[in-house]
Amino acid sequence: MHHLLQTIRQRNQGSVPRGREKLARGLSVMKSPLNGFGCFATVRFPKNSPIAEYAGERISHREAMLRMRGPGGKRISELNEDCYIDGSVDGNDTQYINHSCEPNSDAFIVDGFMIVFALQEIMPGQEITVDYLNSFEEDRTLCQCRAVSCRQRIDQKAA
Repeated sequence: MHHLLQTIRQRNQGSVPRGREKLARGLSVMKSPLNGFGCFATVRFPKNSPIAEYAGERISHREAMLRMRGPGGKRISELNEDCYIDGSVDGNDTQYINHSCEPNSDAFIVDGFMIVFALQEIMPGQEITVDYLNSFEEDRTLCQCRAVSCRQRIDQKAA
């Protein structure tokens, strides 16, 4: 955890050039039983530890709304009301994190960066998942997570 957050703070101060650091260590992209490709752990992530930065091109709200209609739209996450991250452009393996109604991770904003944290211990080989409901409110996709508490649609709140 310390290494990831330290690298982010150094980059904010200009001492680490963007793109030179590896902020998605311990991840691999493979075929997912949930949907298409997924992001899988190759190392153990303890509960509450940072997994990686959700990286990509920073775009405006207007541009995010336009891109959401396109094929890469599922890889756009809101950083704040004026800035979104398009993981399909200059992103890392985190762009392949799939949705689950029972996620094992969540994204939090730390020093202006979106960081994915483990909500529980994640073991090597386990798929990293987040609840898209907390990511982008306009997604109305049918859920494919197969969790016991599945809401059937990504845009619906839990009962």
